[in-house]
Amino acid sequence: MRLNHIDLPVPDVAATRDFFETWLGFTHERTLGRDGLAILRDAAGLVLVLSRLRRDGAQTWPIPFHIGFHLESPAAVSALQARMAAGGLAVEPPTMQHGAFAFYLTAPGDILVEVAHRP
Repeated sequence: MRLNHIDLPVPDVAATRDFFETWLGFTHERTLGRDGLAILRDAAGLVLVLSRLRRDGAQTWPIPFHIGFHLESPAAVSALQARMAAGGLAVEPPTMQHGAFAFYLTAPGDILVEVAHRP
């Protein structure tokens, strides 16, 4: 398993995207909506997702912050979910979501974690 992406909520997606491109060597892959979400990648393959932070108190998907781990197959995702559930963690079975076979759980510290296989 490897850390695949980090999704950060920011008040100004365009300005933050420009900073990471200009100063830290990230490459812009795409932007969705009107600077609502930007996807960047570094030379090592880490994906940095910048999501617009909502200030109206009604934050919806994506959750303001999460880290994502990708596994090599859907079977590996299911096996990890089953081990976690058997170990007493509150985790729902994986489903197809946002183009990936994935599940989410909240780690200690209230950190949202995504575990997925993306074909």
